[in-house]
Amino acid sequence: MDDGVVQRVFEEGGRDYFQQQPSTSSSSPSILQSLPVHASFDHGYYLLVKSIQELREKKGGIVTVGIGGPSGSGKTSLAEKVASVIGCTLISMENYRVGVDEGNDLDSIDFDALVQNLQDLTEGKDTLIPMFDYQQKNRIGSKVIKGASSGVVIVDGTYALDARLRSLLDIRVAVVGGVHFSLISKVQYDIGDSCSLDSLIDSIFPLFRKHIEPDLHHAQIRINNRFVSSFREAIYKLKCRSEAPGACSISAFQGNEAQTDNFIEMYLRPPSATEEARINDWIKMRQSGIRYYLSIGDQRIVDKNFIIRPKAEFEVGRMTLGGLLDLGYSVVASYKRASTYVVYGNLSVSFETIDTLDETFMVLRGTNRKTVGAEALRMGINGPWITKSYLEMVLEKKGVPRLNTPPLFPNTPTTSNQESVIAAPRPIRTNPNLVMKLEDLSQPWTRSPTKSKMEPVLATWHFISSDPSHAASSVIGSSSFRDTVKLVPMPDSYDFDRGLLLSVQAIQALLENKGLPVIVGIGGPSGSGKTSLAHKMANIVGCEVVSLESYFKSEQVKDFKYDDFSSLDLSLLSKNIRDIRNGRRTKVPIFDLETGARSGFKELEVSEDCGVIIFEGVYALHPEIRKSLDLWIAVVGGVHSHLISRVQRDKSRVGCFMSQNDIMMTVFPMFQQHIEPHLVHAHLKIRNDFDPVLSPESSLFVLKSNKQVAYQDILKILDPAKFCSSAQNFIDMYLRLPGIPTNGQLTESDCIRVRICEGRFALLIREPLREGNFIIQPKVDFDISISTVAGLLNLGYQAVAYIEASAFIYQDGKILIEVDHLQDAPSPYLQIKGVDREAVAAAGSTLKLDGSYTTKSYLQIILEKLPAVERSSSGIHTQQAARLQELVDFIQSQGSSSSSESSQCREVSPVEGIIEDMQSRIKRLERWQMINTVLWTFLMSALVGYSLYQRKRQ
Repeated sequence: MDDGVVQRVFEEGGRDYFQQQPSTSSSSPSILQSLPVHASFDHGYYLLVKSIQELREKKGGIVTVGIGGPSGSGKTSLAEKVASVIGCTLISMENYRVGVDEGNDLDSIDFDALVQNLQDLTEGKDTLIPMFDYQQKNRIGSKVIKGASSGVVIVDGTYALDARLRSLLDIRVAVVGGVHFSLISKVQYDIGDSCSLDSLIDSIFPLFRKHIEPDLHHAQIRINNRFVSSFREAIYKLKCRSEAPGACSISAFQGNEAQTDNFIEMYLRPPSATEEARINDWIKMRQSGIRYYLSIGDQRIVDKNFIIRPKAEFEVGRMTLGGLLDLGYSVVASYKRASTYVVYGNLSVSFETIDTLDETFMVLRGTNRKTVGAEALRMGINGPWITKSYLEMVLEKKGVPRLNTPPLFPNTPTTSNQESVIAAPRPIRTNPNLVMKLEDLSQPWTRSPTKSKMEPVLATWHFISSDPSHAASSVIGSSSFRDTVKLVPMPDSYDFDRGLLLSVQAIQALLENKGLPVIVGIGGPSGSGKTSLAHKMANIVGCEVVSLESYFKSEQVKDFKYDDFSSLDLSLLSKNIRDIRNGRRTKVPIFDLETGARSGFKELEVSEDCGVIIFEGVYALHPEIRKSLDLWIAVVGGVHSHLISRVQRDKSRVGCFMSQNDIMMTVFPMFQQHIEPHLVHAHLKIRNDFDPVLSPESSLFVLKSNKQVAYQDILKILDPAKFCSSAQNFIDMYLRLPGIPTNGQLTESDCIRVRICEGRFALLIREPLREGNFIIQPKVDFDISISTVAGLLNLGYQAVAYIEASAFIYQDGKILIEVDHLQDAPSPYLQIKGVDREAVAAAGSTLKLDGSYTTKSYLQIILEKLPAVERSSSGIHTQQAARLQELVDFIQSQGSSSSSESSQCREVSPVEGIIEDMQSRIKRLERWQMINTVLWTFLMSALVGYSLYQRKRQ
């Protein structure tokens, strides 16, 4: 990008630091020179972190960032997630209030104090930041921020991009969307076309167009947050009446400090509503002090005794409530809730008193269903459990208020469910989640999409009979209909969050209308997110998940043919499904990918308490399988789509363009021919835009060091009750497209890494984030087929690096410690991994690793240790070039035979010796690990016993 674009980016405010000659290094393109950009939330997070890192390195001083946007857009969430990775100073503009206003009024913000604080920090001075209490509605003091320790400062607030602050900001970020877009779309749907978009925005967000939106156009990173609510990280609740809250409080709060909270909850009915209490169409507003939180509808799932709620509440201003009332919304129900609660870990116990009901309830909350149920048993609470919401109980007692005015007539005629036309199945390929240029967007980007683009009302499931004789006259609930009932497919596709909700609702509808058991199939290409969806559904419903990988045939898996339908033991799968359908116990196979053979069977029975089983796999919707299933779910996107985008990007860098279809036919040869035709018949089609590398929700913090640590020191920091260990071998192969501009060095960012481990091929298509001593990488690897690797080679990618290693893994569920022995490294490397950054850092300090960390990849480490004379033209050790070529030849031969569905017989490849050698070495490592563990346990026990004996003698 040339200097003219850089000049345009930073004109009209902001610093002039970037107005310099762009870097000439072609191997490390500047993120800053690509701004301004418009991106999704995950891409925006990734770009912001990389921009801060690049500017911090070039500038050498404090980097200031402003994140602005309307209420409910998700700007605070973005600021907190960036701060958790960068480790910066976070300044909230809400602490600079000078009155009790909700903070959207410019006059309520003390800009002079904020500007002075920023100037002090940029000059390296210490400064005092005010603190505001929302319950007391005034300032309660201040805290000191050290200027020397503030490498990055983030200002978060509605007016963070105001003209008075822009001159002090290095990077400006605007966030729109979230509940802001969702609420506008919802109101548009409720009131019809009687109000223009500008008038509607002025009503519910009166300051947006005049004081907020103009400043957002000065942002360099412009983020559209599509997140509204999600059951990915759901909250599980158990609720019962508390007859004696005092006695229960003593047992529940013992050893923990209790906190109190009081707030008002109110529900707004739209002006187009009927007398019927359709609470899912209402808007919920919760007031806590001077803060207002909004959610759309009574979003929850009730399963057995559990109430399952998503993260669906966002803060808005007081003016939003007034605007909704002016538009015709009415308060249909309200009540006060006084709560006394205690939080310990991921669980909370609260006692909540509802004034309208004049009752007190005990509520257990947590992020894991089993943990919440176990805590209830530990406390000796057996119910009776209540699954109704407080709103439903209030309406039962008070009744639904009658409408003051007749409902508005809809602008479009409605059709009955029986007359609705079901559209024909359509392909559900997802577009690559690319960062877009501003000129490619429909303006204005700060406004909500129209009703047709963002429908706020979620579709409902309908049933038909598979028997034509019952289709017209059957009654739902009759035995004849229940025997032939099946779901009507949804004509449209949905994002992952809505798809997850619809999946659970479909299961509940099938249980109610069809009965037990409900057998679910989730299909889609490799890396699309099938397994993730299946386990999230299982966590909500409380059922078992069976992977079709368990049904692999040994002779097929040895050839890595994971996407070949003939590799499945279809007869055993059909028998298992028949047994489940008839209510019998069945034996499901257990397949060991490490050895390439079945290791045994496990008994599976669908109990009446649950009644659901989920099968997930590439071919779960194959006609031979789906005919025995009740619910068909197709998932596309994920790494499947991101790999296509990566190939398109690499091809464009070498001056070549390839269409998505051309790439898909080569990289995923089995998809179009044998997988996609089955997906279009699914009852529910889900587009997964999730990128595990970009998303802050999947961060795994890693510390790496080559300092030697004794085995007994590792045991000291792990929980002995949950300790487990394992050993494995792996090969990392790096693929690179010839012609990509470089500065003469091979870098990880130019390569696609393929890891071969335990009989699997795993893909990493994007370099992870690095911050300080930490490497931030995705939690999981994504398996692909050997035909995908062969397709990359057929597209021109070359294997340019090869690393062979063995690993010993020790973990306790919270911390994982991996000791990697690289073949060409003189000493092993130790990695500490965990989702909690502080816990990982503490583990490293306990092992005395501070000062020895490195963020280099193994590729960098190996290349740096090799003399130039011992490298081949591809950049790897000369002695390994032959073995790498054998591996490449094997992949191409097996990949081509798999995609062309050639005969089952094949010639023996020399690389089979490599694979068998790896498997035998793994066996030896496992035996050595077992002996080592026994010896160390015996030695430690002897030392402890001798120490106790000496102490007793003294």
